[in-house]
Amino acid sequence: MLSTYFTGLFVATGLIIAIGAQNAFVLGQSLKREHHLSAAILCMSCDAVLIVAGTFGLGALLQEHSLLLEITRWGGVIFLLSYAALALRRASKPAALNVDVQPPRTRRGVILATLAVTLLNPHVYLDTVVLIGSIGAQQQLPGIFALGAVSGSILWFTTLALGGAWLAPWLSRPYTWKLIDVGVACMMLSVAWGLANS
Repeated sequence: MLSTYFTGLFVATGLIIAIGAQNAFVLGQSLKREHHLSAAILCMSCDAVLIVAGTFGLGALLQEHSLLLEITRWGGVIFLLSYAALALRRASKPAALNVDVQPPRTRRGVILATLAVTLLNPHVYLDTVVLIGSIGAQQQLPGIFALGAVSGSILWFTTLALGGAWLAPWLSRPYTWKLIDVGVACMMLSVAWGLANS
């Protein structure tokens, strides 16, 4: 049970903490102390809904088609290996997380911007519904996997929202992202190995 939980936690965390629009947006709101908790909670909520939908929606479909299950499993392995390779490539040429500080927004404006950054980004669906969902659907305890994956999202966005100002000096350093990307690559390779041998 713990193994399944941590698999979900590592997969989701590895995908979520890569440099992206969502992270930059939440960090920017945190630095300005401008409805940053609302933005973080909305990101977590969207991730939770998409992860659960992917895990249980794909799970039902995959259980009925063994060939589709195998295709999805090996597709997941290939994707994870590719993602690990991309993380290692980023680590070889590390970049910093640049935050675009804009004029103050209302809570409604922040919520709409958060929804746009989250739901209009195709990578969100690829990461949560397709990749996390397909891996979760193949677990013996898909609910525990989904709980671990949702926990990863909650931990990361809580850290960004509450510790944004404190983390900003470190997240602006390319060396920090080099270490993060090497860690992400190791997590992805480990999960790919487990999926290939399941």
